[in-house]
Amino acid sequence: MNPELDAAMKISTHDLPAHNALVALNIKVGEVFRSLAIDKRRLPASQLNKRGIPAYVAEWVLESVVPGQGELTQDEATKVLDWAARIIPGPSEQHIIRHRLAQGQTVKVLTPLQAEIMLKKGKEPERLGKLGLLGIADAYISDTLLEEHPDLLRQGMWGVVELGALKDGVAVLSFKPMQATVNLSLFKEARKKFTLTEWRALLLTTLGFDPAAFTEEQETWLLCRLLPLVQKNMHMMELAPKGTGKSFTYENISPKVRLISGGNISPAVLFVNNASGAWGLLARFKVVVLDEVQTSKFEQPEEIVGGLKGYLANGKLTRGGLHETASDCSFVMLANITLDDAQNPVKDSLVEELPKFLRETAFLDRIKALIPGWELPKLSSKLLISSDSPLTVGLKSDFFGDALVALREDLSAERYCHQHVHLGGEKPYRRNEEAVRAIAAGLMKIQFPHGEVDPTDFYTYCLKPALKLRQGIWTELYSLDSEYRQYELRITQAKA
Repeated sequence: MNPELDAAMKISTHDLPAHNALVALNIKVGEVFRSLAIDKRRLPASQLNKRGIPAYVAEWVLESVVPGQGELTQDEATKVLDWAARIIPGPSEQHIIRHRLAQGQTVKVLTPLQAEIMLKKGKEPERLGKLGLLGIADAYISDTLLEEHPDLLRQGMWGVVELGALKDGVAVLSFKPMQATVNLSLFKEARKKFTLTEWRALLLTTLGFDPAAFTEEQETWLLCRLLPLVQKNMHMMELAPKGTGKSFTYENISPKVRLISGGNISPAVLFVNNASGAWGLLARFKVVVLDEVQTSKFEQPEEIVGGLKGYLANGKLTRGGLHETASDCSFVMLANITLDDAQNPVKDSLVEELPKFLRETAFLDRIKALIPGWELPKLSSKLLISSDSPLTVGLKSDFFGDALVALREDLSAERYCHQHVHLGGEKPYRRNEEAVRAIAAGLMKIQFPHGEVDPTDFYTYCLKPALKLRQGIWTELYSLDSEYRQYELRITQAKA
């Protein structure tokens, strides 16, 4: 046995905040997760983030091109950048790639690839590959590739695409996807080898944050950003000032998360395109995040909020009754709000700076949780993993993101919360109880995926934050609409 590992295994929850304990935890994470762990310092040193690719892709590149542990060497960094220059297209290289294809060359690029099937009466079905980074929307793609990789027809996949020219267009010749092997049993068994404080530190490091830079409550709010991944239909909102990194986690966690930042948001984009019958983002992704909601441009806002109210309530997607389907996609809104000098919200109503149609109480009631992002520090290099961070080894982002999504299918936490979470008061509001149970179950999956939790830890790290997250929504409803004042203002757990 490794004596350093033995020492790390014996670190108690009370001792962990010490610098040396976090340093020792690096060894433990590497020993327990082996090839699924990565030194998070390697990514910023590689400069791959400047190529415009998310962390879950960049870490896959590092492991494919320069596998290894520890900080990235200068030779490794050079090798990665040379590979990236050849394979990762920049925004100005679309026409260069098209020119090479026109000359009969085959071209390999790392890019997201999505496929669609076009059905036309009296004609053969068309199979179209879409490569947004290259401005190509109609590449030929074979049935064989679609059968091997069905996610190409859902939300699309990142991978190395080999392209070649045909007489009448471009063809996808081969596709090597990013591959994360998710063994949920292994993930749960690994959790048993860590204390709760160790596990929370590991989760934050995996997300790219330095756990030593945050208070315990701030750690919890950062982890709450993972709730939409582990819970089906977990609809949330985070309000914070500019610069707190609200979108940072969602940009880098999983290809099954779609972040919309800027641009026009329409019913066709979110729900379904009635003209083509193509389902929108809420049908194709596990999590859809609207960033900068306070300044986004919404087309047909009344239709959007009407469609969202129905979807958030029952998971049904429809538009004008022409198409209907069910989805378990979580919907998240991120918005900036104004704070005073004491870093408290200026407005009496937290939602006052949202577009008017998103302040409708019937819509807000369907949002389960409000993350108080103003209680988090502004994102800076001091909060992220660096050479000075004591804990630098985390889980690979692609594996971690897929493990979180896989936890959606594990309903043991829901059963536990149904048995142990009951709201107090003479007349508890049904949606409050449902929301608190769903949030607490999600926090249990994130922090106790192995299902072993004592009542004190459950209350402190799952139920108490869940009550506060739902209270944020409930307080707004209570102040905006007298209909809700027939219930208690404070959401509490019933006394045993």
